[in-house]
Amino acid sequence: MPIELVMGDITQQDVDAIVNAAHEALMGGGGVDGAIHRRAGYSLHTECISIPEVEKGVRCPVGQARITTGCALKAKYIIHTVAPRYVGWASRTPGVLKPIYEENARKPTVSTVG
Repeated sequence: MPIELVMGDITQQDVDAIVNAAHEALMGGGGVDGAIHRRAGYSLHTECISIPEVEKGVRCPVGQARITTGCALKAKYIIHTVAPRYVGWASRTPGVLKPIYEENARKPTVSTVG
C-alpha cells in the first residue's frame, strides 16, 4: 500500500489515521493538538479520559503512543504521541540534549483503547 503525503488541514483529511503531537495528559491544548480536539468534538475528550493514567496527569508518557477513534473527524483513528520537550538554553547548548533525551526516552509502544 503506497504512502501519500498531503498538505492541508490535518483535521479535514479523509484518511485511516492522523498523528497528533499530544500532551501527556491527552486533554488537548494549543496548536495542532487543540485544533484536533476541538474539531473531533467532546467524544474525543471522553475517549481520552477513559485511557488510564500511568501516573498522575499522564495518560501517554514521552516516547509512547495511544490510539483513539477519529470521533467527528473524517480520519478513522487518531494516534496520539508525546515527544521529549527541549526548551530555552538546553536546545542550544552542546552536550545538554543527550542526557535530557536519554533520561526521558522510553521504548516506543502503541496501546489501543477498548
